[in-house]
Amino acid sequence: MASTTSPLSTLETFLCGGLAGCIAVTVSNPAEVAKTRLQLQGELVKGGQKRVYKDAFDVLAKTWRNEGIRGLQRGLGPATLLNGSRLGFYEPFRRAINRSIGRSITDQIPLTSAAAGAASGIIGASFGNPLFLIKARMQAYSPILPVGTQHYYKSSFDALATIFRTEKFLGLLRGMDAAILRTAMGSSVQLPTYKWTKNQLGSHGLLPSNSILTYLASSSVSGVCVCIVMQPADTALTRVYNQPTIRTPDGRLSGTLYRNPIDCLWKTFKTEGVLGWYKGSTAQFLRVAPHTIVTLTVNDIILGLYKDIRNRRS
Repeated sequence: MASTTSPLSTLETFLCGGLAGCIAVTVSNPAEVAKTRLQLQGELVKGGQKRVYKDAFDVLAKTWRNEGIRGLQRGLGPATLLNGSRLGFYEPFRRAINRSIGRSITDQIPLTSAAAGAASGIIGASFGNPLFLIKARMQAYSPILPVGTQHYYKSSFDALATIFRTEKFLGLLRGMDAAILRTAMGSSVQLPTYKWTKNQLGSHGLLPSNSILTYLASSSVSGVCVCIVMQPADTALTRVYNQPTIRTPDGRLSGTLYRNPIDCLWKTFKTEGVLGWYKGSTAQFLRVAPHTIVTLTVNDIILGLYKDIRNRRS
């Protein structure tokens, strides 16, 4: 029988984190649909273009009116499969890095926490790239008010099959560098700032260490930090994924607008300025804040319940 004080295994944390992620992404997905469409609106066009959507709330209202709940939840299938690995691997990575430098696994060190967050994010982005790709394209698609290049797929399976049929395996890896950049930046901030804030609130006696209020406050701080740091890379990711393609003389499909995420950021800056990097920021915050709050709060609650159940069985 396992010891009641033994740490959770990678599989246990992975499954608990995955369940929390699935709950959170269902709540935050409509805001991500709005964010994606705003990021593509006016792509590489200088000021003065006619806007389909005025702001995040306008996207949500028009999408609901024209496409219903199905429109607001476009891309939900692949989105629910992407949120477990980052949370699941964070703690094992952080503990391993702490041990490698001779520190206790319980120590919350900003540098090792950021490294563990980035590493778990990179793992999730690398293995989940095909799902990231089809999620972005499905969220961008609108039969009524389209912005950016439109890719229509009947379902997630149809999307994967279509991309593989037309572009082979390399098509499913399109934009992986952008996904790694975006996810590493977000993950390097999200989990460490959450853990640090939670630690500070508890150690200074500002809030009980394991209360719902502490989880919510820590998640809110984390969500703001993620939104600030990750947005430029997130915009590059959306545009690289969704750009039109042409077939080159050697038979490969290549993006017509951007070579890589850095090229995308540079071209966006030249034509749209710094604000081009931050298109959809309000929608991003409406996505990141509740997603972070629900994910990390529910994750702590699920982990606590699971430990209680495991301890009782032991």
